[in-house]
Amino acid sequence: MTSIPLNALFQKIQFIRDHVPRSGLIKDKEWKISPYSFYLEERYVEILYRLGFYLQKFYGAADLLYKWSVKGKSPAFIAELLDKGKPADLIKISRSEELKNALPVVIRPDLILTDEGFALCELDSVPGGIGLTAWLQETYGRWNDFLIGGSDGMKRGFNSIFPEGVVVVSEEAMTYWPEFEYLVGKDRMRHAESFRFDSEPVYRFFECFDWEKLTEIRKSYSPAKHRITPPLKPYLEEKLLLGFFWVRSLADFWKRYLTEKGMRFLQQIIPYTWIVDPSPLPYNAVLPGLEVQSWKEVGAFSQSQRELVLKVSGFSPLAWGSRGVYIGSDMPASQWQEKIATALADFPHHPWIMQKFIRGKLVRHPYAQGEKIEEMEGRARVSPYYFVFDSKVHLCGVLVTICPSDKKIIHGMKDAIIVPASYGREVQQHQKEHNEVLKVG
Repeated sequence: MTSIPLNALFQKIQFIRDHVPRSGLIKDKEWKISPYSFYLEERYVEILYRLGFYLQKFYGAADLLYKWSVKGKSPAFIAELLDKGKPADLIKISRSEELKNALPVVIRPDLILTDEGFALCELDSVPGGIGLTAWLQETYGRWNDFLIGGSDGMKRGFNSIFPEGVVVVSEEAMTYWPEFEYLVGKDRMRHAESFRFDSEPVYRFFECFDWEKLTEIRKSYSPAKHRITPPLKPYLEEKLLLGFFWVRSLADFWKRYLTEKGMRFLQQIIPYTWIVDPSPLPYNAVLPGLEVQSWKEVGAFSQSQRELVLKVSGFSPLAWGSRGVYIGSDMPASQWQEKIATALADFPHHPWIMQKFIRGKLVRHPYAQGEKIEEMEGRARVSPYYFVFDSKVHLCGVLVTICPSDKKIIHGMKDAIIVPASYGREVQQHQKEHNEVLKVG
């Protein structure tokens, strides 16, 4: 077999570098460039196409569960937990009649690639990476006809959910300003700290925990007058929802709205999740799956037992960007106990969750290193972007982040390779070609 010449690969790499927009994409962020997209086997792609439908159903069911809890039709603890730490005016807005049927129209799970399929480590309705993935599609699409979503799927998807209006970005999220500027143009960009609502629709790229700092937005916003997406429903941005999914007393509810088939499907993808609640258990009860009576006992687990991860749930500046995430097996016992103590103390204002830690499968992928093509052994985070329009859920693109295998948390660090995902036999042929190139290089 004849491999692609090395000079052709470096022309590709130089083309990618040269076509980064002048303003950049992710502020002050770098990543390793690969000449190839990331090939996903058909079995993984099939899961991704099914997943969007069930995640939309999940959001709809979670929205209904909260509203029923407020009205006394489902357990009171649901609304009580989801409202913890949130300002009264934001809770009032989230319960307003005008937002009654509003749900996220962008859904992005972060999935760890495993031998069996995927493990969902995050579910985001205010995700970064939309513009970055759009640019990757456009750039890699010049020589790859097998990108998931095609060469313009992300742009078409975003334009379908938000054809007009302005994108409002908070200071907290300024890292992502360049990618939205690439996506919609400079004229449609606004700073959240100085923005006042008028008649224009708004796509918000600020988290609900920024609400109290955004004085002008708070003063000018009215649910009856203004259109904003994602809707201001902070309870839908809580990781606690993943904990509720595993609460046994709610199983019949989830089964009813997800269907038994859908619930089984999500159970294979969402790791078992506990809400870190300091309430004492009855003497004859245990934390399911952990088989102990208290969080103090969890703190005393041996390192091999600590294949667990602690996360701040949602209404906190630590709840995004891999901040507020702690892997039990990756820290000393004393530090693990301190983090559990912090989670318990935060419960009245910022609840935490604990999940089973799922270690991803090892993959290999090429990247440019100086004048050579190197190969990284790492683990992959697969981030599909679903856009909801025309009464359907559309998979419009997939961002893949490959981190070195010695990194426990997979995120967009400078040591990571970031590429779009592909499928199809032609991509398999490219995989064989780059293996040959590595031998030559």
